[in-house]
Amino acid sequence: MATPHPNHPEVRQRKEKEWVSSHPSTALAGKLVILATTGNKRYLIALHPGQTFHTHLGHFRHDDLIGQPLGITVHSQLGQPLLLLEPSLSDLITRVKRNTQIIYPKDAAYLVHRLSLRNGDHVIEAGTGSGGLTIALAWAVAPAGRVYTYEVRDDNFNMARSNLERVGMLDNVSMFQQSVADGFRQAGADAVFLDVRTPGRYLEQVRAALRPGGYFAALIPTTNQVIELLAALERNSFADISVEELLLRRYKAVPDRLRPDDAMVGHTGFLVSARPVVDPTDPGRWLAEERKRYAARKEFEAKVQAEADRREAERADKQADKQAGDGQHKPRLPLP
Repeated sequence: MATPHPNHPEVRQRKEKEWVSSHPSTALAGKLVILATTGNKRYLIALHPGQTFHTHLGHFRHDDLIGQPLGITVHSQLGQPLLLLEPSLSDLITRVKRNTQIIYPKDAAYLVHRLSLRNGDHVIEAGTGSGGLTIALAWAVAPAGRVYTYEVRDDNFNMARSNLERVGMLDNVSMFQQSVADGFRQAGADAVFLDVRTPGRYLEQVRAALRPGGYFAALIPTTNQVIELLAALERNSFADISVEELLLRRYKAVPDRLRPDDAMVGHTGFLVSARPVVDPTDPGRWLAEERKRYAARKEFEAKVQAEADRREAERADKQADKQAGDGQHKPRLPLP
């Protein structure tokens, strides 16, 4: 008798049953999971007894998925395979419902690094938007920390609350429907992040909310906004100032012909980070060396120009005096 092919449906199903029986199941009722297709389309769903999830590949009964181990291949009633996975932080950020553009995972991950967040920290965010970054911040400071997020618009506020509740992060977040201009209700926060159009206008509010030496960051899309923020940071005695842009390039995971993807997400925003400092004598001493060299060069150029202007004015005065003197001593012609 011929041996069945390894990909024969009966062989495949037998292997999958053997794998399931040898791995302890996970209680997935009420939990979020990812269902990924062979084309890497990903569905984020919460499993609830008695419900059914419908796709173009067929439907999946939640009861058939609850209790299955993560990492297993599951099949629709049409026999189409999907992979049952635990959602990653990237899945949670990119698959929330949204009214606004979310912050990309590459920027969110680096923001957590720049703000130096860890379990137990308290971080302030404004504005909330759809809550994508709020999820990443709550993920970083949980379970003992807390995120305080501020949003003015009703639709964004309600959407973000729904998203945070759906991914199980709302318990670590306090939400306020309030303008940044009115200040923050917290003091002594470990970090403050601003996702607003003109962050430089609210640095006094940031300083009032941050602990001494705390972390500040803002993500803004255009260079003119960066310039305005840099000037405001210097006026408000911030130091350790940094401007960065992150580019993430994906590659096609084909061993025999590894090459970059044909398309990539280019510019998403400029990340500006800084620390508030106290130096009554000279807060400018803590600016970057290149910034101080530039300021010294501009000061020298201004002095050179001022001296040139003085000399030019002096020459002009002498010339005017000479012309006036020549006019006074000019001989008068006799009357005819």
